[in-house]
Amino acid sequence: MADPREVREVLADLRAEGEELDGLVAGLPEAEWGRATPAAGWSVAHQIAHLLWTDERAVQSAVDPEGFGREVAAAMASPETFVDAGAERGARMAPAELLARWRASRAELLEVLAAQPAGGKLPWYGPPMSVASVATGRLMETWAHGQDVADALGVRRVPTARLRHVARIGVRARDYAYAVRGLTPPGEEFRVELTGPGGEAWTFGPAGAAQRVSGTALEFCLLVTQRVHRDDVCLVAVGADAERWLGIAQSFAGPAGPGRAPGGARR
Repeated sequence: MADPREVREVLADLRAEGEELDGLVAGLPEAEWGRATPAAGWSVAHQIAHLLWTDERAVQSAVDPEGFGREVAAAMASPETFVDAGAERGARMAPAELLARWRASRAELLEVLAAQPAGGKLPWYGPPMSVASVATGRLMETWAHGQDVADALGVRRVPTARLRHVARIGVRARDYAYAVRGLTPPGEEFRVELTGPGGEAWTFGPAGAAQRVSGTALEFCLLVTQRVHRDDVCLVAVGADAERWLGIAQSFAGPAGPGRAPGGARR
């Protein structure tokens, strides 16, 4: 059962992450919402529309689980296209309407998650998730899609301690990255040692693990959200399995993504 204090902290960080991205797009001229981002075929509007769509689905999973179940069934009928379709619908809105809807969805999601009983789980596109895990997933997606928006606008974001949530979900999703590709994950845990934005040490996994990954939290988070190619980061892998993981890592649910081409990192 998640500590209620942990849930409050994750929700506070989710709020802050959304506000930071809001600050990037709030003053954009309407034409700039059509600016292409590093995600092929997605504009700034598509990025915000995707966050809106996912926030609304997370709210639905809590307040209308039966309706959410029907959404999942429809998504599984077209697993390769349903995410793009949701983003495309939202991107057709006028920017002012899209921004207003996204702001409302963020506020509603925070309110709904804060009201969930301790120890409860919500249905999702896969196994049910705790409230803390849902909030962490939403923060990870907000940060990752915010990176696409920042790259499109030529903005260099200052990394924050909120990256610890992204790093943690990236580590915990290790075996999923193998499974979604039809591969067998390694039997032993890895040690992951990251340096946070303030120079703090973030560690995951047993200290004596033979397979190890180390580097900056920012580069690790960019890699596991597939915002950079393995060749464009200085992460150090010790062991063949650890190196292979860094080539396929993904922190998000769904099919294995194509990732980014080498040399395409902008941050």
